[in-house]
Amino acid sequence: QLVESGGSLVQPGGSLRLSCAASKSILSINIMGWYRQAPGKQRELVAQLTRSGMTTYADSVKGRFTISRDNTKNTLYLQMNSLKPEDTAVYYCKATYFLGSSDWGQGTLVTVSS
Repeated sequence: QLVESGGSLVQPGGSLRLSCAASKSILSINIMGWYRQAPGKQRELVAQLTRSGMTTYADSVKGRFTISRDNTKNTLYLQMNSLKPEDTAVYYCKATYFLGSSDWGQGTLVTVSS
């Protein structure tokens, strides 16, 4: 089970940190990632972090967003800086396990607006 939190209304240029708490050790998860879905658009990958520590970012967020994890808290984070209105979306956490199955969180809404 994955539970996201941290979504909020923020002004352009502001920052937010999203959290994704896992019910099991994240060390047992092959890949953890953040996805987002804006109204009328398809869900897209924002950032992902592999068990070995490799990161991948969408071009649109490179240099602004940072994905990280705290193994002791079984929590994945997404630090979002210099937010833009186009970052407005529901953000989802996804865990992909070593056998290929995956879980999604329920999502948390981020709104960037003045």
